[in-house]
Amino acid sequence: MVRFKQAPKLSAILGLTTLLAGTALAAPDMPPHMGPPPPPPGPDGGPGGVPGPAFLMKPQHVLSEGSVTIRGQAIPYQTESGTLIIHPAGWDDANPDPKAPQAVASVFYVAYFKKGAHPENRPITFVYNGGPGSSTVWLHMGALGPKRVVTVDDQPTPAAPYKVVNNDDSLLDATDLVFIDAPGTGYGRVIGKDRDKAFYGTDPDAAAFTDFIAQFLSRHGRFNSPKYLFGESYGTTRSAIIANALRQDKGIDLNGVILLSQILNYGNSIDRAQNNPSNDQPYVLGLPSFAATAWYHHKLPDQPTDLKAFLAEVEHFALTDYTSALQDGTGISDDKLKATAEKLHRYTGLPVDYIIKANLRVNGGEFAKTLLGDQGMDTGRLDSRFSGPSMDPLGQTPEYDPQSAAMESAYVAAFNDYAHTTLHYGADPSFGDGYMEYRVSAHSIGKWSFTHKQPDQRGPARGEPNVLPDLAAAMKANPALQVMLNQGYYDLGTPYFEGVYEMRHLPIPRALAKNIEIKQYASGHMVYAHLPALHEMHDNVSQFIARTHPKSS
Repeated sequence: MVRFKQAPKLSAILGLTTLLAGTALAAPDMPPHMGPPPPPPGPDGGPGGVPGPAFLMKPQHVLSEGSVTIRGQAIPYQTESGTLIIHPAGWDDANPDPKAPQAVASVFYVAYFKKGAHPENRPITFVYNGGPGSSTVWLHMGALGPKRVVTVDDQPTPAAPYKVVNNDDSLLDATDLVFIDAPGTGYGRVIGKDRDKAFYGTDPDAAAFTDFIAQFLSRHGRFNSPKYLFGESYGTTRSAIIANALRQDKGIDLNGVILLSQILNYGNSIDRAQNNPSNDQPYVLGLPSFAATAWYHHKLPDQPTDLKAFLAEVEHFALTDYTSALQDGTGISDDKLKATAEKLHRYTGLPVDYIIKANLRVNGGEFAKTLLGDQGMDTGRLDSRFSGPSMDPLGQTPEYDPQSAAMESAYVAAFNDYAHTTLHYGADPSFGDGYMEYRVSAHSIGKWSFTHKQPDQRGPARGEPNVLPDLAAAMKANPALQVMLNQGYYDLGTPYFEGVYEMRHLPIPRALAKNIEIKQYASGHMVYAHLPALHEMHDNVSQFIARTHPKSS
């Protein structure tokens, strides 16, 4: 997802540089429903003769076991941690295109399979975060996996030791789970000529995930299982493309697409809306999240008691009087300018003179900097319930994201310990010197190509992606496909009303709109950072999965 200047995404901060030298653990025979062990390597130790470090030469997997208790029910499971080998789009093992990028990715994943389940009845869900270029440690250790790291709600979490507990809200009661780390993150690596071009872009990234999912289904005998995608943030952009690509390129229809903190049209982003003058839509769609944030921090001149009723009022104003004022541009009358600014003050808590100086247009970073500026504080971007001391009190936008700073260390420490002690991955003598570094971020956003070629588009790909046509194409080709959007009120990165607007403007027949459901929570971008919201999201998503496939095991 797009970020405002100098405020790093929680899932794209750390820089890790060590490359693995060695091979992964050998695994015992897999149970029948998980498929056979990986195939032997090619003549030179690598698939298709691709040279590189040993860990990239063939798929790896390590098996372990565990049990999670969800709502009082103990669920035993088998875990598979490993890698699959992914090539760039257009790569053909029988006839490689010499003009295609000559690179290869070893993509790390952790899969959880409920013991005793029948694959034809048991749903399987592919889960990933966004970034772009982020690992999936956040959804894995904070929301859906069998273990959850404990963090402090809306405040910084103290330094180690951190507590990891049974996750009563894991989705393993409803579905098998496959957590996929993006190319270049986790314990996976990307090597070869043109590797950035091959994997660091909207369309190359989606192609890699599409290839991974098709491979995984085949290797594990899960083609006949109910299938779901669960993407967060930029992962929702990815999901829209994958949903259509799986159908179009692989002949795979999905039962459902689950979106968390959606951004499908980057032209709607509030982060740098000022860079696209004449497009006022981001300000309209960001206003309700500004209002929710001001309400949470008690910065409104007339504090309402009912948040939902207040937001409904703000949404109506945004689509009517506020839109009208913005559309007037420089032709707006003095009276209308002042009246609109005063209404915005009532809804956002920002000073009237500041709003007029901003010409009624305040972007996400400016709001996060100004709301608590009189206290020398910035609000969080991903979760505006959080706040922290301003690095530069005179700056225009925050220098960091207080929510990111409050939580990241806990997730990184928890997963590294969990991977080594529970999954038995990354810290075994079989891995050369016994050490492998888990990369939270590929640090690829500066290299990322955001161009996207929409379905049936002629000519070259366009700039800032709009993947609404991709999701619409998937829904029209598979009218049974169900879509679920989950979003937090306090999200300044992907404002909730933006997601609502995009769902209402999918280019689909009105009859298909019934296939979309929207759930909202009193939380931020990472809805699961607020424990009551995580409880609600678990129940909503598990019910969605149960409703959208014929049988449950």
